[in-house]
Amino acid sequence: MSENGEQRNDIPERDGPERDGPERDGVVTSRRTLMLGAVGASAIVSIRPALAATAVSIVHCQIPVPDAARTGGWIAPDGTVVPSGTAGAVAPPRQPLKGEDVKHALAGGQLPGVEYERSQAYMKYVRNLHSGASGFTCFASLQMPRG
Repeated sequence: MSENGEQRNDIPERDGPERDGPERDGVVTSRRTLMLGAVGASAIVSIRPALAATAVSIVHCQIPVPDAARTGGWIAPDGTVVPSGTAGAVAPPRQPLKGEDVKHALAGGQLPGVEYERSQAYMKYVRNLHSGASGFTCFASLQMPRG
């Protein structure tokens, strides 16, 4: 309380730009909150078109089987790369696998234009891809949920 009996507020009044800073004595000002809300809303608006473009590019990405470092190798039934001509292994596809086809196969379908065993071997190879391997980014992006 002050000397004249009024309740005293120990928060000093400030003039100038400090008053609308990010915090005033631990409390975010309403003006700052509105500014943050406006920034957040504009970020959402600008991200949506980017996500749409990303979804389209994901379907068009490609996965080489095998990667360039192991060109000439065949794919064993377990998805590993083995020397060409290995019994039980299949020759690699002539073209990289398309993201759209891999997405369909990941959902339980089969790669188009190849018999079941070959499709299974290729998909096991794809599922075994790791970070840094050619085609990994495409494979990883195909598994991300779309909103």
